[in-house]
Amino acid sequence: MMDITLAGAGLALLSGALVGLLLALFGGGGSVLATPLLLYVVGVRDPHVAIGTSAAAVAVNALINLIGHGRGGRVKWACATVFGAAGLVGSFLGSSLAKQVDGQRLLLFFAVAMAAIALSMFRKPKSEGDPAVQITWRLTLRLAPLGFLTGLAAGFFGIGGGFLIVPGLMAATGMTLANAAASSLLSVALFGAATSANYALSGLVDWPVAGLFILGGAAGGALGLKGAGLLAGRAQLARRLFAGLVLLVAAYVAWRAVAG
Repeated sequence: MMDITLAGAGLALLSGALVGLLLALFGGGGSVLATPLLLYVVGVRDPHVAIGTSAAAVAVNALINLIGHGRGGRVKWACATVFGAAGLVGSFLGSSLAKQVDGQRLLLFFAVAMAAIALSMFRKPKSEGDPAVQITWRLTLRLAPLGFLTGLAAGFFGIGGGFLIVPGLMAATGMTLANAAASSLLSVALFGAATSANYALSGLVDWPVAGLFILGGAAGGALGLKGAGLLAGRAQLARRLFAGLVLLVAAYVAWRAVAG
């Protein structure tokens, strides 16, 4: 675990605020910068500790943002619960596998996942979706396997998995992008909690840094919830600009992983 200096604490707070802001604005892909920020800005040295710590912080930040979206009536609770519950087992299995992988190799895999997230954010939804969608047995049978596979990927890469959850929810249920982004936060919180708990069992979570990250994320999330309404007319442009940033960070993470 790292010794936290005053400067390090400030960087952790600012990094958390940035992730909280992006998570509230975009849902899917919003948490992907957490691990790179912990490694290359805050100064966490062990990739496994960075992943475990970011998972804990992102889980709490997602929960805070979920409450805000829930009050706004944007969360489809039944669909989100089926998806998230099925993914819990997958996220625990995925994170167990990731702990056995060499740290630098895991970062290379992480960079590939970041690139996939960025590319997925360039896509425009085929339709606006149905804002009145309701859970059925047919939808349940489609949501559960998708949730498990998404949880598996989220646990392995140590990410919230929103970039998979959002299109997964839309494809399985036909809900709108706004509903899917809000509903995805339940799964992000559950997958992050399962992943961080698994890493914590091996002593791979830096709790003081996670606490600072969470505090910053709460402030950033509050700004993001307000900004989500302002971006409503330019959401696709904003997502594409953010996707470009993620691609650049993915290239940097890959270079650092290869360079050792």
